Amino acid sequence: MKTENQGTLYGVGVGPGDPELLSLKAARLIGNAAVIAYPAPEGGESFARSIASAFIPNQCIEIAMPVPMRTERFAAQSVYDDGAKDIADHLRAGRDVVVLCEGDPFFYGSFMYLHNRLADQFDVEIVSGVSSLVACAGRLAQPLAGRNDVLTILTGPMDDDALEQRLLLGGSFVIMKVGRHLPRLRVLLDKLGLLSNSGYVERATLPTEKVMPLADVDESCVPYFSMILIYDGDEAWKK
Repeated sequence: MKTENQGTLYGVGVGPGDPELLSLKAARLIGNAAVIAYPAPEGGESFARSIASAFIPNQCIEIAMPVPMRTERFAAQSVYDDGAKDIADHLRAGRDVVVLCEGDPFFYGSFMYLHNRLADQFDVEIVSGVSSLVACAGRLAQPLAGRNDVLTILTGPMDDDALEQRLLLGGSFVIMKVGRHLPRLRVLLDKLGLLSNSGYVERATLPTEKVMPLADVDESCVPYFSMILIYDGDEAWKK
């Protein structure tokens, strides 16, 4: 049951990496925050926190949620259970909590798991951020879609048969979470005649960013934060 004296939970998108892509609202909320929370890899630094670090007040209480980088769901879900409990304690005490989210909170964002656990008890506000999807399109200087094109978002871990069925429909495609899946993805795109239409971006907007045709990518060192953009439509901008 929500009460008048409770704090508000803010899911704040911090963008793809460049701190200058934070919105004015995101920067204001982070700069005024009494409590911030963020996911972090076990034993590593939070990427979301690193993006927003210049705006975080020195006296701010920080809740780090150490998420195991494994495919099993149960371990990560228990982390969000614990994080939600810690956040709820602050909200009940009347303190607002700002949760930092890479990109946008609701586009493949971990904030959805906290929202699912807390939205029925507390006021929640979503502050949208620049997603990696649009950041990569901008860095590649390639429109995502035009006019009546259909944009399809796929993920690297999908199996080849499922990917092929989607890609054969034509249009505009984004394949996220490429990483170690690049070698088989490139073979599949070559088989479908799409390799020459495929662009590649890794670590968009960061100093270590790479932007190039997919055919030119070195398969031996592809990070998780990488994306393939493909166009197989009829819009004039590609001709």
